[in-house]
Amino acid sequence: MNACEVSRDDLKSWDRIIMGIDPGTNVMGYGILGVKNKKPFMIAMGVIELHREDSHYLRLRHIFDRVLGLVESFLPDELAIEAPFFGKNVQSMLKLGRAQGVAMAAALSRDIPITEYEPRKIKQAITGSGAASKEQVREMLRRMLKISEENLLPQLDSTDALGAALCHFYESQRPQIEKGCKSWKEFIAKNPGKVKGL
Repeated sequence: MNACEVSRDDLKSWDRIIMGIDPGTNVMGYGILGVKNKKPFMIAMGVIELHREDSHYLRLRHIFDRVLGLVESFLPDELAIEAPFFGKNVQSMLKLGRAQGVAMAAALSRDIPITEYEPRKIKQAITGSGAASKEQVREMLRRMLKISEENLLPQLDSTDALGAALCHFYESQRPQIEKGCKSWKEFIAKNPGKVKGL
């Protein structure tokens, strides 16, 4: 794990904490983002290595245990998770979906709200291009969050996960536009003082 030294008191000082996850069946990335005064900072990032487990089911148990451990260590307020990329290999997609589901179940067991983001949406939020490479995402995160080179891991899964957390931060900062009325009758019912002569 690559993390700043954090204590429970340190965690309480953040306005909110967002955990990002890049699901995988061999390597799962995670990133922890702290928000203070509406500004994001990296608290930690790392990977969960799953190669050592021969059984897919034991890997799922390992994912659940490790994600739950991260939740209990960093006390995130929200979880942002990357949606599986749809490829041609159905078996790989099934395994990846299970890995994502188990990570989500670990967060839900502690009542943490989850938001899912498509990979293109995350890349767009971080680099301005939905077609950006993982390396470009990593470099933009390094610059935006002022992460030193020695704090970056060789596995790009960690920065992908941090990117999901930062994407969620940006999305949650956007003002929510109230949806309009579906009909004139609904508008009048909702705005009786704004319509005269009816």
